[in-house]
Amino acid sequence: MAQLLRERILSGEIPPGERLQQVPLSEELGVSRTPLREALALLARDGLLDYEPNRGYAVRAFRLSDVEQAFEARGRLESLAARLCAQQGVSAAVLERLRECVAGGDRILAKGVLDPDDLPPYRAINVCFHETILETAGNRWVIDFVRQCHNVPLASDRVFIWQDYDLIKRSHDDHHRILWAIEARDAERADHLMREHIFFAGHTLRQAVEGSSRWWLSEETSRTIALTRR
Repeated sequence: MAQLLRERILSGEIPPGERLQQVPLSEELGVSRTPLREALALLARDGLLDYEPNRGYAVRAFRLSDVEQAFEARGRLESLAARLCAQQGVSAAVLERLRECVAGGDRILAKGVLDPDDLPPYRAINVCFHETILETAGNRWVIDFVRQCHNVPLASDRVFIWQDYDLIKRSHDDHHRILWAIEARDAERADHLMREHIFFAGHTLRQAVEGSSRWWLSEETSRTIALTRR
């Protein structure tokens, strides 16, 4: 239950600032209120939800500076994971999984346009690619700290600006280059490519938040990101 809600929050399906009403939510998910309350409490402890007495839970909203700092930390941590994979070498099974991720993205992008129906499978491919590298690096602190960064929803690997084909294609091509560097056991290049890949994702998101009419910033204090569709 907590994992399902976590994924919906991290993907932006439940946007920052939205209040979670337990009765309609339990009916929607087909669960009783007891496990739902436990899941909400867990997500609040993880920092994804805010709780107010008599008002309940709401998806936590973050300052733009929070998102930028989370991307910076993600970039350095995931680049270390890529470096460790290249240095240590990875198994044939891991290489095959990474190749499948890259090939799956290639098939989706071969259309030459971004189909809205392709966003969920592409998101799953992206998560698999990044999670595989993190898990294979063999450093549990890197995994733990990256997942803390993901608790800033807009900085997670579930969020995409699924509007510009060229931007998505450029990002996916990074996956090719990162995979090549890991296969070649070129630790320096794997490190650099992963850091640049995540920096580019953060830069793209900031431009979308600040410059696109399809996104808006809330009027709450501290420039809280609402990232809610109009």
